[in-house]
Amino acid sequence: MRILADSSCDLFTLDYPDFKTVPLTIYTDERIFTDDISLNITDMLDYLAAWKGRSYTSCPSVDAWLQAYEGSSEIFVMTVTSALSGSYNSAVTASQMYREEHPDANISVIDSLSTGAEEVLLLHKLCEYARSGASFQEIDEKIRAYQKKTRLFFSFFSLHNLGQNGRVNKAAAAALSVLNIAVTGTATEGGTIKVTGKARGQRKALRIMFEDMKKAGYAGGAAVITHTENKEAANLLKQQILEEYPDADICIVPTRGLCSYYMERKGVVVSCETE
Repeated sequence: MRILADSSCDLFTLDYPDFKTVPLTIYTDERIFTDDISLNITDMLDYLAAWKGRSYTSCPSVDAWLQAYEGSSEIFVMTVTSALSGSYNSAVTASQMYREEHPDANISVIDSLSTGAEEVLLLHKLCEYARSGASFQEIDEKIRAYQKKTRLFFSFFSLHNLGQNGRVNKAAAAALSVLNIAVTGTATEGGTIKVTGKARGQRKALRIMFEDMKKAGYAGGAAVITHTENKEAANLLKQQILEEYPDADICIVPTRGLCSYYMERKGVVVSCETE
């Protein structure tokens, strides 16, 4: 059984023998950044901070997904939310084409309706199910049921790239220019980004995120924190969670290229299980 994800999952490896990622791409009129293991995140962020022109992202092609499918007959695919990217549609089209050549293949393409931290949470659970010996259909049913009990929250100090690419309202993005003001928000059920508030300073933003987790039904289960060059904030949020839930399973993951591009420096995201 093979597990695949596009590079929005922020992972290079997984505790599973047959795991691969398919890269998304970040473009400017001058440079191309392929979101693979060779990408230097700091170099990319430095360049983009100085770049005055347009920048944008591109999802994996159908052919890229087909190449990732090759050689397996049982495949689970996790993609960034289809509400903000064409990755899911490309993966579905590729699965249809692959089945034409391999009619016995089982392929489940899962729209995470999210990104980054929530994908990590889902992929960890998917590995657990895959190692359990359950059938393909049983695993598919279990992971989709689990997905309904996960949530994502964020704190960003810039919305420039999200606004420039139509992921959030441009006026809201432009308004976030006051020093040390963060926006907090969540991923909606439909897979879009919803800004819910503002906070002055990192610590206040993290407290809001933790309160939002609890309001959503978090009670000490698994949680994944991702950050863009902000390990300090990720550790602070982890500490807050553990102070109230000492047995909580908390994982911290630095972002890869796509999430670094959209979260920008200092961005922090947390995804958690809810009851």
